[in-house]
Amino acid sequence: MTRTTATGIGFVAVLLWALLAYFTAASGEVPPFQLTAMSFGIGGLAGVATWLLRPQGIKALRQPWRVWALGVGGLFGYHFLYFTALRNAPTVDASLIAYLWPLLIVVLSALAPGEKLRAHHVTGALMGFAGAALIVTRGQSLSLNPDYAFGYAIAFLAAFVWSGYSVLSRRFAEVPTDVVTGFCLVTAVLATGAHLALEDTVWPSGMGQWLAVLGLGLGPVGLAFFVWDIGVKRGDIQVLGAASYSAPLLSTLLLIALGASPFTWVVGTACLLITLGAVVAAKEMILRRGRAG
Repeated sequence: MTRTTATGIGFVAVLLWALLAYFTAASGEVPPFQLTAMSFGIGGLAGVATWLLRPQGIKALRQPWRVWALGVGGLFGYHFLYFTALRNAPTVDASLIAYLWPLLIVVLSALAPGEKLRAHHVTGALMGFAGAALIVTRGQSLSLNPDYAFGYAIAFLAAFVWSGYSVLSRRFAEVPTDVVTGFCLVTAVLATGAHLALEDTVWPSGMGQWLAVLGLGLGPVGLAFFVWDIGVKRGDIQVLGAASYSAPLLSTLLLIALGASPFTWVVGTACLLITLGAVVAAKEMILRRGRAG
């Protein structure tokens, strides 16, 4: 598998995460940790189902404790911290701070084996963050209230955990992606515990909401983590980091296409910033493909 192909596979995760807001809204009033447990359970069981055709896949679960600590810490740790941040700070503020993770991936990638951080990588990621900030804040000013300092700190920690998981995964490039099945199942169990401790159970109402939960488990909280694993281990991690800022934009464009949101100058400007940022960050990859052609 070439570096460019792996990057493309990793970007599929970004496309799937663009569906996250839609499926979450369509799932009804299911509490966050319960929804996390249900969707990760579905994603993990889907991975187990593939072992019926590939029995050798289960052998991927035989990994050192460091691999399990990184994988479960990344998947469960990020979601636990993110939802905790939302409980302790305004949604817009916490979401924007948590969405520093693509920028942190680009910066921390300098620590990954065989990677060199260059100015255009950081520039592209900053442009993407500016575009994502427009989407999240809807072009309004953001005033961080010190009363929510704890929530802000937890949101930043969530961003650091996911970016750290993504970058450190590169150090375990030899570990088969099938191990993500195990990460999902353990995350589902831990999320169930968090749900029982912190939330009241609310089941989906009607076939539409159940299908939305199934969609979450098969896509944004299922397949996405498998293809992301391939991308961060074998692809261009700086490009993936910068390109990840397209997820909130694509999510907004989906809502616009469905008639649930209007197209505004904020969306147009964000589209321009995120697209240009991804192109700037991918400059070397684009030039390599040009020379190869």
